[in-house]
Amino acid sequence: MPRGRGATAGAKPEAGSGRFYMISVVSKAYGIHPQTLRLYEREGLLKPSRTDGNTRLYSEEDLRQLEVILNLTRDLGVNLAGVEIVLNMRRKMEQVQEEVSEFVAWVRQELARAAQEGWQERLQQALVRLPPTPLARAAAEAPPAAPPEPRTGRRE
Repeated sequence: MPRGRGATAGAKPEAGSGRFYMISVVSKAYGIHPQTLRLYEREGLLKPSRTDGNTRLYSEEDLRQLEVILNLTRDLGVNLAGVEIVLNMRRKMEQVQEEVSEFVAWVRQELARAAQEGWQERLQQALVRLPPTPLARAAAEAPPAAPPEPRTGRRE
């Protein structure tokens, strides 16, 4: 993270969210022009908070986002439209990861509840018992499909 002074007096950073940096500090720390940061904001790639006087304040999260943007543009040669797509995909992947984690936690909770309720006894007393089906093995043992006959282009 960049070193230097944080936000000035009178700034209204969000409570408990860490340090904030002005545009001049960020631009010097990352070796980019302040207009580039303003462009990233116009394009929707960065969303710094603002003071009452409308001064941009970049949070630690904004700086992490900026580092991703700079890595994509400088090191990988991605244009800004591509950066937007990559950032959107990252957000979607994080959302899906959260949903999967919640689902796994729910499954674990349900398995623990079922174990406490004695699901094994109920399984033994079920009306219809089915042996486990080897679906993967059945697909592997299936005979290979015959290759299609070559076409000559002529009607016969």
